[in-house]
Amino acid sequence: MAKFIKLNPNDNVAVCLEIGQAGDTVVVNDQQFVLSNDIPVGHKVALQAIAVNADVIKYGAPIGHAIAEILIGNHVHTHNLKTNLSGTITYSFNQRLNEIRYAKRDLTFNGYRRSNGNTGIRNEIWIVPTVGCVNGQAQQIINRFQKEVNPENVDAIEVFKHNYGCSQLGDDHVNTQKALAQLINHPNAGGVLVLGLGCENNQIAHLKKFIGEYDANRIKFLVSQEVEDEVEAGVEILKEIYEHMKNDRREAIPLSELKVGLKCGGSDGFSGITANPLVGVFSDFLIAQGGTTVLTEVPEMFGAETILMARAKDQLTFEKTVSLINDFKDYYTQHNLPVYENPSPGNKDGGISTLEDKSLGCTQKGGTATVVDVLKYAEPICEKGLNLLSAPGNDLVAASALGFSGCQLVLFTTGRGTPFGSFVPTMKISTNSALFTKKKNWIDFNAGQLLEGKTMDQLLEEFIQYIIEVSSGKKLRHEESGFKEISIFKTGVTL
Repeated sequence: MAKFIKLNPNDNVAVCLEIGQAGDTVVVNDQQFVLSNDIPVGHKVALQAIAVNADVIKYGAPIGHAIAEILIGNHVHTHNLKTNLSGTITYSFNQRLNEIRYAKRDLTFNGYRRSNGNTGIRNEIWIVPTVGCVNGQAQQIINRFQKEVNPENVDAIEVFKHNYGCSQLGDDHVNTQKALAQLINHPNAGGVLVLGLGCENNQIAHLKKFIGEYDANRIKFLVSQEVEDEVEAGVEILKEIYEHMKNDRREAIPLSELKVGLKCGGSDGFSGITANPLVGVFSDFLIAQGGTTVLTEVPEMFGAETILMARAKDQLTFEKTVSLINDFKDYYTQHNLPVYENPSPGNKDGGISTLEDKSLGCTQKGGTATVVDVLKYAEPICEKGLNLLSAPGNDLVAASALGFSGCQLVLFTTGRGTPFGSFVPTMKISTNSALFTKKKNWIDFNAGQLLEGKTMDQLLEEFIQYIIEVSSGKKLRHEESGFKEISIFKTGVTL
C-alpha cells in the first residue's frame, strides 16, 4: 500500500512517501480513500475536495489556490494549483517569539584561533585575484609552490578564480570589493596572497580600504605588472606566508564560536519534511549554545516571510526584514522579470508546485529562533543568533555570500543532489535515503532517516557530532574531490 504523510492537522493535502498508483486504496490518519491518479514520491494528494479558487493547505498554510476542481484522491500539482502571490505587500509587525528549546552544553570543536580573535575550522593557503585577468598566473603560482614545497599542517591550497574586478560599475564594483575583502579576511585561511594585475578598476590600494586591519605576516600583496616574473615572485611570497602558518595547531574552541550558513538547493517534496527541519533544529540548538546561524536565499522566503518577520527581535529588525524582501522584489521588477516564478524544473519534478510550497519548506532551516539581525550582501556578521542575509537563491552565489559574511561552514540540504562546493566546507544533506545511497560521492549526511523510524532527537545528536567532526578537520565530499569555488553576485552592466 502506498504511504502518505499529513504534515499539519489543518492540511487538505498529504505527501507521498512511496509511489502511489491509480486505484490504490490509501489510509491517511484514519481517513481511507482511493487514488484517482498515479502519485510520484514527494508529490501531493488531495485529502478533501477543493473547489476552484479555494486554498490548498500544506504545512498548515496556503501554498496556492486550485485552478481546477480537485477531488479526494486527486494528484495536486502544477496542473491544478497556482501561487497566491502577486505584487508587493504591506507588512505590519506582529511579534511572536519562541522560547529556547535546548539547554546549554559544554561542547567544543578543534579549530584555529587567529590573531584577531576569530576562529577558523580549516587552515588553508589561498590566492585571491583582484581581477579575472590573473587567474591563470595564480594557478601557476600554486602549481610551482606545491612542486617546491611539501607543506604540512595545511588543509588545502586554493586559488579562487572569478571574472570580475574590472569593467564593473556602481554596486557591482563595490560588491566585488566587499566580497573579496571578506574572502581575504576569512578565518579559514591561514594565509592569503592577494594577486593584482595593475591596471584593473579593483586596484589593491582601493581594496585595502575594504580589508581594514590585517596580519601582514599572513596577508600579502603582489601587483603583477610591477615585477618581471610574477609567478616566481608569487611563489616566494607563498613561502614566506607558509613559514608563519606551519606551526599552527588546532585547539579546543567553544561551540558558541561556530558561524553556520543555512542553504538548500535542488529541493524536493521531502525538503520541508526531513533535511530542512533537521537543519532548523540544529540552528536552534547552536543558537542555544551561544552560536550563530545565517539564513539566505531571499527569493525563497517569498510566501513565508511573515513567519520570519514575526520573529524579529525588535521594530528595527522587522523593518530591515521588510526592506530585505521588498528590495529583492524590486530587483526582479527592475529587470522586467516575474517575482514569483521560482520553482525550477527539478523542484517541480520532486513535488514542489509553487513558491509558497518551496518557501514554507525552505525557511524551516531557520528553526524557531529570534531573528537578531539582517545583513546586506557581503556584510560581516555582527550579532550572535539567527541572521538573515541578502543574496539570491542561486546555489554557488548564495553559498559564497554566506562565506563572505563570515560563516565557517555551510549546511546545504538537497533532494536532487549536487557536487558543488563553496570556498568554505559545504555539507550536503540529503532529504531522502535513495539520493544518499546513489550519490555517496556527493552527499555527506542523510536526513532521510527521519522517514525510516529515526526520531528527530536521535538524528540531531548524530548531526551535532558530525558537525563537530567536520569543524575539527574531517573533510566533506566536495573537499575530497577538490571542488571549491566562489561566485560573486552581479546585478548590473559590464563595460
